[in-house]
Amino acid sequence: MAGVLGVAVIGTGRMGADHVRRLHEVTSGARVAAVADVDAERVKRIADGIEGCSAHTDPAAAMAADGVDAVLIASPGPAHEAALLAAFEHDLPVLCEKPLTPGSASALRVLEAEQRLGHRRVQVGFMRRYDAEYVKLKSLLETGQLGRPLMLHNRHRNVATPPGFTSEMLINDSVVHEMDITRWLLGQEITAVTVLKPTPSGNAPEGLQDPQLVLFETAGGAIVDVEINVNCGFGYQVQAEVVCERGTARIGDGHSLVTNMAGRWGGTIAQDFTERFEDAYDRQMQVWVDATRRGEITGPSAWDGYATAAVCEAGVRAQREGGRVEVELAERPAFYA
Repeated sequence: MAGVLGVAVIGTGRMGADHVRRLHEVTSGARVAAVADVDAERVKRIADGIEGCSAHTDPAAAMAADGVDAVLIASPGPAHEAALLAAFEHDLPVLCEKPLTPGSASALRVLEAEQRLGHRRVQVGFMRRYDAEYVKLKSLLETGQLGRPLMLHNRHRNVATPPGFTSEMLINDSVVHEMDITRWLLGQEITAVTVLKPTPSGNAPEGLQDPQLVLFETAGGAIVDVEINVNCGFGYQVQAEVVCERGTARIGDGHSLVTNMAGRWGGTIAQDFTERFEDAYDRQMQVWVDATRRGEITGPSAWDGYATAAVCEAGVRAQREGGRVEVELAERPAFYA
C-alpha cells in the first residue's frame, strides 16, 4: 500500500485517545482519518484537533469514511465483535485492543468470519510481545541454551483499582496478559487453570478478592504462576522469571537507573501500565502500520485472541468454584498455523 495509511480509530476513551495521539504524533507512515465514539462531543473535539479527520458516532460510518485504509478498535470489549465484522465487510486490516471479544464463543465467530475472507485481517493488541525485555527473553529461550523451560514465575502489581473493579476483572483484564505472554514465550497452549486466594489485603476495596495466585499448566508440561496484586499501593510492576533445565532468566526488575545518594540507593517504580509499556505500545503501532502498508498482517492473531478468551473462561470458573479447571479449546485451524 503506497502512501500514508489512513486509520479509523473506534473508541476514544483512555486507550483510544492515547492511540489517536500515538498515530498523530509518534507513528510514521500513518494518519488518523476518522474517529468514532458514542460520546459525540468527545469525538468531535478529538477530530477537530486533527486536520482531515472526520468524527462519527457509528463505527461503520467511520470505516466507510474517505481516506480510511485500516481500523484500530479500542472500544469496550462487548462492542468488538460487531466492529470486527463491520471491518471484515470492508476487508480492512484491524488492530484490535484486547480482548478480541469477551468470550470464546464470540471469538470463534470472528475466527470463522476471518477465515471466510480467505486471508488474515486481525492483529490483537497484546503489546507485551513488543516490549524490549520480553523480546530479549523470547530470543534467549529460542536459542535453547537454557534448555527446556520448566517453570515461569510472574508478578503483576498495580497501585490501586478504579471504582467498579471486580474479582473477575483480575482474570479478564489483568492476568489475560500473562496468559498471552505465557503462550508466546513458551510456544505452548495453556491446558488448565487453578486460582488460589489468600485473605484479601487491607488495601483492597470491600468485596474485591485481591491478591490472588493463578496457576497455569501447559501442553508441554511447564508450570506457570502469576501473582496478581492490583492494590499493592506502591507502584506498577510486571516481572517474569523463567526457570529452565540449565539456567534461569528474569526481566522486569526496573533497574535501568539506580541512584546512590544521602546514605540511600534506589530507583523509581512506574505508576501505571502506560508508563511501563509506553515503548511497547509505540513499537506495536509502528510495526502494525509498517506491515499493513506492505500488505501484510503480523503479530498476535485472532487465534491468539480466541485462545486467551478460552483460558480466561477457565480462570473465572476456577476463581468461582475452586480447584483445577481444564481449558476447553477448539482445534486450531490450519489457517492460523
